[in-house]
Amino acid sequence: MKRRMPALCATALTLLVTAGPAAPMAHAALARTDLDCRDFAFQEDAQAEFNRDPRDPHRLDQDQGVDDGIACEILPRRGVTVPSPVPTLSPLPTQGVRGGLGGITGPADFEVALGAGLAVGALGLTAGYVRYRRRVDR
Repeated sequence: MKRRMPALCATALTLLVTAGPAAPMAHAALARTDLDCRDFAFQEDAQAEFNRDPRDPHRLDQDQGVDDGIACEILPRRGVTVPSPVPTLSPLPTQGVRGGLGGITGPADFEVALGAGLAVGALGLTAGYVRYRRRVDR
């Protein structure tokens, strides 16, 4: 049993050290799949993506006012002719991240679960080691 405990602690430490740095990489991979209205040429394409998941994880229905279920209303529609291009100024952001204008929204659910699992695992290993040391010292 004396040889098994250091090996178990070394394995747990290795797992914690290797899993910790992997979380930001996983978040970066998710960030690349985050879509916004600039990723679509036409409103119909954005609407199709919005209809796949009405929870709107990409915040495609984040125009000013109440969410109405219409994604990226600012994009042109197919088959609609637009008069001569007139330069327009983009509006100043008023809602920041809540308006879907960039920034980070926080950790994903799996990152929170991973962190909680690692914390519980580390706490369990620490409690087990303390208990083991108390039993050996008797």
